[in-house]
Amino acid sequence: MARIKGALMTHKRRKKVLKLAKGYYGSRSRLFRVAKEAVMKSGRYAFIGRRQKKRNFRRLWITRISAACKINGVNYSTFINGLKKAGIDLNRKMLSEIAIADPEGFAAVVGKSKAALAK
Repeated sequence: MARIKGALMTHKRRKKVLKLAKGYYGSRSRLFRVAKEAVMKSGRYAFIGRRQKKRNFRRLWITRISAACKINGVNYSTFINGLKKAGIDLNRKMLSEIAIADPEGFAAVVGKSKAALAK
């Protein structure tokens, strides 16, 4: 039986890593061992970043809603509590979009929230 050597797979694997490291500075884009470390680290940063992106957007939406609530004379936590009591199921992304695009509509939602709290 013929002896199978791993040169082809090794070459493919190294080529794949170096392709991922394209554009990195200096030896990080040229030398396999250094490139492999850089690619692994960048993969970890990308994984963490995908989670942080969700957190950052939620913070942005809450900040926008809070600013719009203050204009309408109510704070954020009271507004959200009123929405829950009124049975209005709008997520924070939609609330922030309404606050930006349609201030009168947002004022109406704040009014419903206040009415639910007054009961």
